[in-house]
Amino acid sequence: MYDKIKSAVPEHHFEFKDDPFWILITTILSQRTKDATTDAAARNLYNKYHDCYGLAGAKPEDVKEIIRYVGFSNVKSKRIIEVARLIMDKYNGSVPGKYDELTKIPGVGSKTANIVLTQGFKIPAIAVDTHVFRISNRIGLVHEKTPEKTEEALKKVIPEKYQIEFNPVFVEFGKSICRPVNPKCNICPVNKCCDYYSNVYLKKINEKNKIKASGTLGKKN
Repeated sequence: MYDKIKSAVPEHHFEFKDDPFWILITTILSQRTKDATTDAAARNLYNKYHDCYGLAGAKPEDVKEIIRYVGFSNVKSKRIIEVARLIMDKYNGSVPGKYDELTKIPGVGSKTANIVLTQGFKIPAIAVDTHVFRISNRIGLVHEKTPEKTEEALKKVIPEKYQIEFNPVFVEFGKSICRPVNPKCNICPVNKCCDYYSNVYLKKINEKNKIKASGTLGKKN
């Protein structure tokens, strides 16, 4: 199933591949913000401050101006400076590569920590964002009610060799095919083994066909 999904979507773009600090900052900025806006803001921050030492010494008003199009820019500008200072002071300028340490950082929850681990350190983990949560439960990989339980359940069914790319692949799949509203089930590469396709989509198609058929019969009479 995973290979079919991966082959059907474009490769996910990471503005800072293999750079744990800027992956961390970008992920914090990305909350409730479109990818293109997040990437542009993160790139502008990088061009001005370069690393945690530069960002740690930044003025909040300057950072806020740079990320002004990002959602909650006032809060995030202060937060990422705080994070940069913490990385500089507590971790000697290097983002920790352990989940328990990452989640001690202000504003870093399970999703952000796991994205840093998978994309910054290439350590297997499951980062559950809105796309992963929706798709995993819609398809029937798991049947859970919360992102936290979904993460735990996915760890049991997704082999480690797929976990590093799992989130970016599902993000692209969620944006292009398995969309929140009006998913493109007719072109989905895994629709034959999808709970939603069998239990919802096909029933809707059958109902529409029945309505069309009854309308056609009515006209003939």
